[in-house]
Amino acid sequence: MISQTYDADDTKFGRYGGRFVPEILMPPVMEVAEAYERLRTSQDFRADLDGLLKSFAGRPTPLYHARNLSRKLGRQIYLKREDLVHGGAHKLNNTLGQALVAKRMGKTRLIAETGAGQHGVATAIVGANLGFDVQVYMGEVDIKRQKMNVYRMELMGAEVIPVRSGSRTLKDAINEAFRDWAATFDHTYYLFGTAAGPHPYPAMVRDFQSVIGREAKEQIREADGQLPESIAACVGGGSNAMGIFAPFLKDDVRLIAVEAGGRGRGRTERTADNGASLGCGTDGVLHGALTRILQDPFGQILESYSLAAGLDYPGVGPELAYLTEKGRVIPRMADDKTALRGFRELSSLEGIIPALESAHAVGYALQNPEELGEMAIINISGRGDKDLQTVMEYENL
Repeated sequence: MISQTYDADDTKFGRYGGRFVPEILMPPVMEVAEAYERLRTSQDFRADLDGLLKSFAGRPTPLYHARNLSRKLGRQIYLKREDLVHGGAHKLNNTLGQALVAKRMGKTRLIAETGAGQHGVATAIVGANLGFDVQVYMGEVDIKRQKMNVYRMELMGAEVIPVRSGSRTLKDAINEAFRDWAATFDHTYYLFGTAAGPHPYPAMVRDFQSVIGREAKEQIREADGQLPESIAACVGGGSNAMGIFAPFLKDDVRLIAVEAGGRGRGRTERTADNGASLGCGTDGVLHGALTRILQDPFGQILESYSLAAGLDYPGVGPELAYLTEKGRVIPRMADDKTALRGFRELSSLEGIIPALESAHAVGYALQNPEELGEMAIINISGRGDKDLQTVMEYENL
């Protein structure tokens, strides 16, 4: 089932969102919006997607009672195990949905951006499975720190295109993908990886990822007979967070968005030194939407930083910006050291190695258990195999 909160005529979340794209990109953006509006209520489309989510992606994923972590924190902690989705992260939920949209639009080529590599891997997976040519734009910095995911993409037939402009990370990969799309949209579909960008991407990605929260809601009621007091999820662009948050928005559940606090030194004049757009950003336009971004007083985008490549992004999805402004989502930060503590302690306590991105939420919970209440869910958005080299290199510095 796809969320029914999407409205094709409403491109904004309060004052955030919209379509701030060059004129040359308006036709493909509108084409995607019209296709999704047509398909999202199609029974055949939903049946195809639900079938692939079950038989190929491996859904539903478990809601695991983390007994040892619960004892350590003195409260009941459940983990939503998106690390067990085929490919190792929540990203496949979205790429399957969008790839089916692209198929019905008659497109033959997928392009994507990736930071940590998980969205690129998920795009390569659906490209191989559904018969698309795939090119993935990836910053040169991220290629170096995510070599395993680069190999996985190439193994499944995708071409990884290094991006050497700007900060050579996720922001610049998105820029290059938009340039490609503007010239090739007659046969190319841009499979956007997070709940950001121009409308309809924030709503569409949220809808495809909301399977996480729908499952978690049913599972926690079965396990504990009630809803949790809080849900914590890491936030870069916001796809895993909105995926688990969306079905709980009308419930009395505290929603904690944990951003990258970077090296923990806070914002400086020339660099944000973090990826905390909700906590440190100001209003501005980035990648087609009005949202909260890291920028200097003159509107120039600051270079973000996080040890976790997937959180190294100077913006955030517009719906999260809106929900934070309304007080419905609580923004928090975890720096590199806090994330590494989460990475190590979840591994040693539960035998679960989380992605560095997810480890930010785990580390924040370890450091601030009182914010969780008596019962909480932490979204484990991906597994940490991809990050082992990064962690080893960091600890050997």
